Amino acid sequence: MLRETVRALAEAKIAPHAAAVDEEARFPQEALDALTAADLHAVHVPEQYGGAGADALATVIVIEEVARVCASSSLIPAVNKLGSLPVILSGSEDLKKKYLGPLAKGDGMFSYCLSEPDAGSDAAGMKTRAVRDGDFWVLNGVKRWITNAGVSEYYTVMAVTDPTKRSKGISAFVVEKSDEGVSFGAPEKKLGIKGSPTREVYFDNVRIPADRMIGEEGTGFATAMKTLDHTRITIAAQALGIAQGALDYAKGYVQERKQFGKPIADFQGIQFMLADMAMKLEAARQLTYSAAAKSERVDGDLTFFGAAAKCFASDVAMEITTDAVQLLGGYGYTRDYPVERMMRDAKITQIYEGTNQVQRIVMARNLP
Repeated sequence: MLRETVRALAEAKIAPHAAAVDEEARFPQEALDALTAADLHAVHVPEQYGGAGADALATVIVIEEVARVCASSSLIPAVNKLGSLPVILSGSEDLKKKYLGPLAKGDGMFSYCLSEPDAGSDAAGMKTRAVRDGDFWVLNGVKRWITNAGVSEYYTVMAVTDPTKRSKGISAFVVEKSDEGVSFGAPEKKLGIKGSPTREVYFDNVRIPADRMIGEEGTGFATAMKTLDHTRITIAAQALGIAQGALDYAKGYVQERKQFGKPIADFQGIQFMLADMAMKLEAARQLTYSAAAKSERVDGDLTFFGAAAKCFASDVAMEITTDAVQLLGGYGYTRDYPVERMMRDAKITQIYEGTNQVQRIVMARNLP
């Protein structure tokens, strides 16, 4: 029922704008409005804070169905979870009440600030500093590749509070867009997900109350990594949705397109391509749903399964979207058809929230 509800909403309110959002590289406001009105913009927020209280699998299904029509729009529910999960996992009760309520109501989105110009895969090498000043912390530094930066009201920011301790000297904070000293770089000009703004976030003597620290001092990096164990599964969900959209479109196209006097779907070469696409997609889906169940239970092997789901589903999405472009031939290469957009959008799922090379390192270290 959830899937049917989200699919109907996505096809009616989000799909009609997907091409324009990509072409104009603009934030999909129509999608945000539709998702918020249906209470689907941050389904993961627990009920006690005014949220829908959706479990990890339900959240995956929401993201998957939105991504099927517009990958950029699927980053609204996905990144709201990424940005706010540190608060849910490690924040004080006061912090949860203060920020999860407005997120659930749709009063502001949440972003996640971990990466920096010189700290990508090596996130522990970050340079953003937070210095204690009485009842405040003062933040200075730059974060890069921040999804929905400038649109989100709230930012989970990782910063170094003790430079002598490397990863154990990193703490997490909630920073608000309106805090004095917060500013944003120009939007990145990207290959895909053009509707989701990616910008640098600058902190110039940003003074925030000490109670905005998430968890204890020095626990920020551990919280960041624990968060990714759960949220990598949302990227797998996004990859599934993109791949499903491409497969659905290609399947319809080959039944209509005629060559040599019959639909190209009648040719075995085409049938085998579609069969492989569907098979790999279903394997990715089962792995992702299994990982989502482990996320909900916080199983001991979650780290492996989260990394495996993200890595496998994104590799499969890249393969399926590339094949979808091939099945449409010359038309697939034009912007008149959606599969080239899906192919461009799929690429980022192999890169963000940890490159697939990093996922393989994570898997190797956490073999079940």
